[in-house]
Amino acid sequence: MGSISDTLWDVVICGTGLQQSLLALSLSRSGKNILHIDPNDYYGGAEAAFSLQEAESWVDRLATEDKGLFRSASITKPDVAGLSFPRAYSLALAPQLIHARSELLSQLVSSRAYRQVEFLAVGSFYIFKAPLDPAQQPSLVRIPSTREDVFSTTAISAKAKRGLMKFLKFVLDYDSPEQRDAWKPFVDKPLVDFLQEHFKMDAELKAYIIALTLSLDGRISTEDGLSIIYRHLTSMGHFGPGFAALYPKWGGISEIAQVACRAGAVGGAVYMLGAGIKSMATATDEVELELTSGDKVKTKLLVRGDGSVGDEPSISRLVAVVGSPLKSLFESTIEGAPTPCVAVVVLPAGSLTISGVANTFPVYVFAHSSGTGECPNGQSVLYLSTMATSNSKEVLSRALESFFSAVDHDQVPQCLYQLYYEQAAGVKQSRLDQLTLDLPGPSLSLSMDDTLLKHVREAWKKVVGDTVDDAEYMVFTDREPVDDDDFE
Repeated sequence: MGSISDTLWDVVICGTGLQQSLLALSLSRSGKNILHIDPNDYYGGAEAAFSLQEAESWVDRLATEDKGLFRSASITKPDVAGLSFPRAYSLALAPQLIHARSELLSQLVSSRAYRQVEFLAVGSFYIFKAPLDPAQQPSLVRIPSTREDVFSTTAISAKAKRGLMKFLKFVLDYDSPEQRDAWKPFVDKPLVDFLQEHFKMDAELKAYIIALTLSLDGRISTEDGLSIIYRHLTSMGHFGPGFAALYPKWGGISEIAQVACRAGAVGGAVYMLGAGIKSMATATDEVELELTSGDKVKTKLLVRGDGSVGDEPSISRLVAVVGSPLKSLFESTIEGAPTPCVAVVVLPAGSLTISGVANTFPVYVFAHSSGTGECPNGQSVLYLSTMATSNSKEVLSRALESFFSAVDHDQVPQCLYQLYYEQAAGVKQSRLDQLTLDLPGPSLSLSMDDTLLKHVREAWKKVVGDTVDDAEYMVFTDREPVDDDDFE
């Protein structure tokens, strides 16, 4: 084709975060003229995955540029040997679990994009237990989340088992009229209040339940909490025994974004990394853009990711490369289940002490084995997240130390590398201003937030118009004959 300035584009998509990339995927068979640009020189936006060298460049840019949702980034390299070459690592900025019942997976299947993504099993959830006696070691206790788990665990009493079974049975039917009457008075109140009032749960059982919600502040509402636990329970076994959630190999959500962009390119979209919008002017029926590359283009619609900071609190993140495979975390618990590559460890509020003060919010640790492709064999990557506070960096550092003490009593794992940063919440609603559509910012949720998908669908409809049946959204046939046996 000729110069991009010679084409009147049906849509210019700016940014290669998950939402923009899924939009490119949804339009990949539409026959529309699509220009997909990104001011960054990498794919994924706020959900990118970096090599060590790319992470260092990103931190350096944050120190001199306004990168919107990210701040206070720093890298620490302990004076120890063990790190491999920089491209041996792929560190995810915003790792998220994807429950097997997520609508995102349904769309990847119907669009055939799933064939290009290797999904890995997320295994057990553990909870950190600080010792009552300072002379003892802390421990990690596996959280039972199925009927079989509850029966087999020795971590809780028989009375607690009965209470937990009663709750799990309730959740599986929580949306029935009878059960709704029980929790409706607590709909916007914290789930912990409902657990206390209706199920008389002790503090330990409540901590188990809240851990399964992945609630960053530990105060998730009853309605949202029940919905997430229901999704967890109904996802268990959906794609195979022993796991309820998946994680994309090679960098998580970033890998899905890249696969979606490749589908867009195969469909004829033009891609330009390192090209942002320098200026824009809106006429009656088109938007004129001057790109930082020097090109000038015209489009019928501009779709961007909204990089504005939203109203919700920020979170602090710590990524740590560990010189140990942490094998005890990645064991199958059910015969026939795949070997998990991700484990979740929760350090509850109050389980850590920093300068004599207990942590206010829980800390979540996503432990990734080398099977994720994010580090070399014999190493692991830990992703720690908690609510941002004045001492959240110290909280995460203490959480990392406590995790090390609990995961291996004989030989404490060695930390080889740390990347710390804070991430602000984005705006939660899309916004249409004449011919410019701003998609919401990325979610801070630790599991895939399917509500973001509706905004992508609305953007797709804006581009294709009313002449296309909604039932055609993300439903494609294979471009070439494929033998499914090749993808088992």
